Amino acid sequence: MEVSCHEIWREISNYLDNDVDPRLRERMEQHFAHCRHCAALLDSTHNVLVLIGDNRAFALPADFSKRLYAKFAAHLASNR
Repeated sequence: MEVSCHEIWREISNYLDNDVDPRLRERMEQHFAHCRHCAALLDSTHNVLVLIGDNRAFALPADFSKRLYAKFAAHLASNR
């Protein structure tokens, strides 16, 4: 059974934390191999976590989170 992009987006954090069922993890890895959008999301999310884990601090532009969530919402809406 294939995993949908929506399920990938919902579980990406758990996947990176290695906190998903092994069967789901395998299905997600198969999905990443064929879906460039979700593979890019995986890579980007991983990079953000690496940056956040870095001890150096940096300021994000004002309203950054609002714009980011708006883009995610628009992308999710266009894929339904």
